[in-house]
Amino acid sequence: MRLLTPRALFRPALLLGIAIGVTTAATPLTATAAASRSSVVVHPVTDVGTASQVPRAITSAARVAAAPERGVHRPHAISQAAAARAGVSNAPTASSNDQNGDQSGNGASGRLLRHFNGVSSLDSEVTNFGAKFEPPDTALCEGNGFVLEPVNSAYTIYRTNGKPIAGPFNINDLFHRGGLQFTSDPRCYYDPTTNTWFATILFIADDNASSTIDISVNRSGDPTTPWTTYSIDTTDAANSANGCPCFGDQPRLGIDAFNLYLSTDEFSILGPQFNGAQLYAVAKRDLVGLKSRIHFAHFANPTIDGNPLFAIEPAITNGSADAEYFLNALDLNLDGSTVSGIGVWAMTNRDEVGRGEAPTLSSVVIDSEGYAVPPPALQKGSSHPLDSGDDRMQQTQFINGTIWGELTTALTLPGDSTARAAAAWFNVKPALGEEDALASATMARQGYVAVRGNDVIYPAVQANKSGNAAMVVTISGAQRYPSAAYAVMGSGRSAFGPVTVAVAGTGPYFVRPKQFGRWGDYSWAQLDPATDTFWLAAEYVPPRASQTTDHVRNWGTEVLQVKVSD
Repeated sequence: MRLLTPRALFRPALLLGIAIGVTTAATPLTATAAASRSSVVVHPVTDVGTASQVPRAITSAARVAAAPERGVHRPHAISQAAAARAGVSNAPTASSNDQNGDQSGNGASGRLLRHFNGVSSLDSEVTNFGAKFEPPDTALCEGNGFVLEPVNSAYTIYRTNGKPIAGPFNINDLFHRGGLQFTSDPRCYYDPTTNTWFATILFIADDNASSTIDISVNRSGDPTTPWTTYSIDTTDAANSANGCPCFGDQPRLGIDAFNLYLSTDEFSILGPQFNGAQLYAVAKRDLVGLKSRIHFAHFANPTIDGNPLFAIEPAITNGSADAEYFLNALDLNLDGSTVSGIGVWAMTNRDEVGRGEAPTLSSVVIDSEGYAVPPPALQKGSSHPLDSGDDRMQQTQFINGTIWGELTTALTLPGDSTARAAAAWFNVKPALGEEDALASATMARQGYVAVRGNDVIYPAVQANKSGNAAMVVTISGAQRYPSAAYAVMGSGRSAFGPVTVAVAGTGPYFVRPKQFGRWGDYSWAQLDPATDTFWLAAEYVPPRASQTTDHVRNWGTEVLQVKVSD
């Protein structure tokens, strides 16, 4: 989220489309194994504590005259255009042998089982007293016969056939906050092992003097029933020398058998100061048990080589794991230069959190394929490009002993004279040592997903126990409206197959006068172990009936269910 003067709130939308059988050549890269390039570092815990439940708020019926922008905060006030100009000459290059558009080389079949119109800019507008917000920050969780999609700033609950059964509602209702209070960056997850739904969001008080991460829990298995909300203070009030009171931007969500894991980037609420990443481990048994207070451990501003970090992404862990794992990109300057390394993290002694004790956090840096800040994404029918964001790590997953991650990057393609926005993906094999810390990590596979003449932005990846994987993206170009698309990769393969457009955009994204086309800030993917299918959600331009009343900031989201087989 990009925060100006936080006061009001934000919300989402709904639409329907038919899949079109369009596949276009894309471009991932097969990588050789890359080993650890730095020594393992163990990071001290900052504090352990407890947090309490949030009382239910009374929703206000007042109207909003003006609302601040949502959108990701960046550690540096960069110009994406300037970074992209630098990246045109410095962008990593995919060789002609690395084309992921070769379906025969991929050897996997991805079948779109269903798709439906998700929460839209119109839903967000009508549930937020006429206020319009961007970007949606698309989240998605599915299980037990339900699909929940929370965005900025609304949510709707569906059956898995796409039928809405509750909503759209103001997103703040899910967190027991007043309808006009400032929240941003929702995420959610259905945990099949406990039949529990989890949702998270950032909150800033009306007086700009305090902030929290809110965690809502529903252990009934039915997300239409009441939720319980907990609040972790992220104000950092004692750190006034560095611009606090502060807030935790973009709370990222991970989970395993022991804990819920949250990662934020600390920024001053009213100033420009950036104070590094913050990691939290929250006792899952306390949340599922709806305890009056929940235990958590907090790691403040962990660094690599003394450098403050941002966007450390915790993993959604499927199956057994000897640690909770995290990935982060290492482009700390966001200046268009190419970076070739990522951070790998492990948290062990995870059961200590529920006892009020400290877990162990360690990290190592490994070599990777190159990545850089992506250029803006072109769109058909408009001279205003989409904001393709920066090259921070997006969603992360641990399954079958490896970690999956992805990000948006600049990329030069063979036969394409212009550097494009593309997806870079990573599959990492970690190894623990005898001291309850990482011993090493190795890059098992990595690559790019790209399409000549188009921009591929905001990827999200999930894999299954068989080793198949699915990626969801937005694809856009000079001859293409912003559309929802996906690509798949079979078990043991080294590249994703062609990018398939699931639902084509209906027109360009219309921005406000003299404004950049805010987009993202993320897509979402979730594996359903019960059906061995992937549930995916991405932003696109929906039919006019799902757009804002004035058709400006006219985003929508599409929900997909994809089956992958060798």
